[in-house]
Amino acid sequence: MPAWDISPSGVDSVTSLVRMAMDDVAKDVKAYGDHVENAVASAGTISPAYCGAAPVGPVGAALRLFVAETENDVRFLAKRSVKSVNGAIEATNHYVAGDLEQAANAQQQAAQAPDVTVFLPSARRDGGFP
Repeated sequence: MPAWDISPSGVDSVTSLVRMAMDDVAKDVKAYGDHVENAVASAGTISPAYCGAAPVGPVGAALRLFVAETENDVRFLAKRSVKSVNGAIEATNHYVAGDLEQAANAQQQAAQAPDVTVFLPSARRDGGFP
């Protein structure tokens, strides 16, 4: 294991900035979802019977498909950010306590890819948006 030289105040400063950026991204994702919903509603339809009870034209259907296909990517970004920040904080706390083995374990756990499939509600199949 390489030598550790951590500045706890530096970690705190950086993780605070990352959390602020994560908050901004969350607001942007929410706005994105709202804008896509509005776009789907405004896209029009070919005929009222095109998609059954909730008519959606080809543009609206394409937008829904795009959102569905990119949803895991957006969720991954959020989970990856949270896992990285929490891992940095946990590893730093272990480092400060003098437990370099636990610090290394926390760092290794944080580096593993998050599982985003646990966030997929079955209700998503109804064409709704995140």
